[in-house]
Amino acid sequence: MARTRPLRAIAPAALSVAVAVVAVSLGGCASAMPGTDVADPDTIAARASAVGIAPELVYTTEVDGYDLAPQSVGTGAADGMSATWFNQATGAMLTIRTDRGELTAASCAEIPLWDASDAAVTCTEEDGIWHRSGGGVHEYVTVRDGALIMVTGMNNVPSEDLLAAAEAVHVPSGAELELLFSDLPKVPAAPVERGDLPDNGDGAPIDPVGPGG
Repeated sequence: MARTRPLRAIAPAALSVAVAVVAVSLGGCASAMPGTDVADPDTIAARASAVGIAPELVYTTEVDGYDLAPQSVGTGAADGMSATWFNQATGAMLTIRTDRGELTAASCAEIPLWDASDAAVTCTEEDGIWHRSGGGVHEYVTVRDGALIMVTGMNNVPSEDLLAAAEAVHVPSGAELELLFSDLPKVPAAPVERGDLPDNGDGAPIDPVGPGG
């Protein structure tokens, strides 16, 4: 089996504890909450594709005490997604990053830890969730329909909170999708059309001469 692409290639969300978080609490469980529906696939595709995220890699989570920071939502490795939740009481942050792939006991141990790339990795798996640890760092990874969803933390996030986030990973409902992408454009940015460039050559923009030269 081909080696899984290292998850540490995903860029961390640029957040500061001091930043004013536009907090949005997302509810859910492994599927959708009772009485709610998973977002329409076409809607997921439209919102995700507008920012370069593969629709099949769009996931969310929820953990008591943590609120989504919408400004943290963006692309991860290749066409994956990254999003961060913030605990205003403790300053702790947890992040989910999505990518394509699978995990085995061998490949799990080969992937460097996000925040301790030189540490030997120990992996244990229970009910589809992998606990990866080494050098005092803990990560949790769940595999859903060919997607790897990695949960990492900052600012002394308790390991049990990371596990709870991994257990609660799910495809967003319609309302959760809107909140998840609320700080991102709904359509791809169109290139700016310049009407003041010469028809031929590689010259500078044409600036008409005003009165007086």
